[in-house]
Amino acid sequence: MKTHATAVFHRPPENFNCAQAVLDAFQSVTGRSVAPVADYKAHGGGRAPAGMCGALYAACQCAPEAAEALRGAFVAKTGSPFCKEIKGAQRIRCAECVGTAAELLQQHLAGPVR
Repeated sequence: MKTHATAVFHRPPENFNCAQAVLDAFQSVTGRSVAPVADYKAHGGGRAPAGMCGALYAACQCAPEAAEALRGAFVAKTGSPFCKEIKGAQRIRCAECVGTAAELLQQHLAGPVR
């Protein structure tokens, strides 16, 4: 899932944002439909609800039953669930957030996220 998400993130022909990339990866790998990928265009670049990272937002929408665990594991790796804080700290790039969210989502599918 991580490979797929990072392959479509800001790359032609899709040019998906962070939220779209994670959603597309989840739907492509699992065959489960959460929402049209185009609908998630509004959730990239710090525009997810409450300023959450779009990649994390999409992961939580794909596995709402594991949202709290996904959020905790994501924060442990990135330092924050919020796009502005992640970008402001300049610790990791957006592509890494996409990969992290997709990886955590994949781990959830294999078993509980820790």
